[in-house]
Amino acid sequence: MGRKRTYTTIMKQPEPVTYPEAGFPTDGPVMVSICAVCFQHAPYLRQALNGFLTQKCPFRVEILVHDDASTDGSGDILREYAARYPNIVKPMIQTENQYSKGITNLSGAFNFPRAEGKYIALMDCDDRWCDEEKLALQVAYMEAHPECSLCVHAAEVQNDNGEMTDRNLMRPYREDRILTPQELVDKAGAFPFGSMLFRREMVQVLPDYYVNCPVGDRPLELMAAARGYAFYMDRPMSVYRFNGAGSWTNSMKTGDYVKKQNDYARAMRAMYEGFDRATDGRYHREAVSASHRLYFLTRVNLRDFDGIFDPHYRRYYEELPGRERMLIRFEQRCPKAYASLQKLSHRIRGGKA
Repeated sequence: MGRKRTYTTIMKQPEPVTYPEAGFPTDGPVMVSICAVCFQHAPYLRQALNGFLTQKCPFRVEILVHDDASTDGSGDILREYAARYPNIVKPMIQTENQYSKGITNLSGAFNFPRAEGKYIALMDCDDRWCDEEKLALQVAYMEAHPECSLCVHAAEVQNDNGEMTDRNLMRPYREDRILTPQELVDKAGAFPFGSMLFRREMVQVLPDYYVNCPVGDRPLELMAAARGYAFYMDRPMSVYRFNGAGSWTNSMKTGDYVKKQNDYARAMRAMYEGFDRATDGRYHREAVSASHRLYFLTRVNLRDFDGIFDPHYRRYYEELPGRERMLIRFEQRCPKAYASLQKLSHRIRGGKA
């Protein structure tokens, strides 16, 4: 008989977890409170936390993370980091989902009240910071310019597979620049949520239009406009993950999409109206225009061509990138050919969303 062959199954070992050294002091008064929100972000959470911890700045930072009852192990990762960095990482891990109870702005409800820093920086835990100087640069500018109420910056954009997508999606301007309050209220471009830094005093009393809004970034921009100007840094210091698991954008695509878009448009209109009342109409024209733009963009999402090509919204149509305008026209005039092209593109990408 021949020698019996034996086979050994080689199991792939998981990559070891590495913990960075904090790039900032761990004693003294807190200068920046990072207020982050987490829901089903376990695949990305370590990257987000490490991006916070490796910030190189001469002041103390605290990391406040609210986990909204994730079921994917996010809570365990947060407990692990809190045990390793007890003076820095301070999670709040819910046992019941608060968003489903109608608390839409989770940082405002659970992170802002426990923040100790002079400044607050924001983040969603499916995104990450990619520049170790981010906080140092933003705080230095805000310290030197007390009339500035908000500091933001550009971001790289990746899909859920880590592939770079539209580089200009989160780069609304091509240079460092000041945005007047009027520009901040009525702007076409988007800033990443993870780019925002502002003084904690701005959120010590939250207006109703913030509390009731379905998103957290836009009402904060309006609150900042009511207090001063914004400064934009044309430097990509974070990575925005487009349509990542657990993201608000991804959740909007589930269920009755038309109803969600229409509900969102109504809620945002109510937010702009609330801001207009709170500021005694100082930015009425800009608030009305911003509300119209938001409604127009929901028409784009729904491919409501009557709304898209309504002459009242021509200004906002012209703000769209040329490629998007071309595709909208193509879909309107040749819907079958457009659908076939979409299917072909999907197959070429290997069925990846």
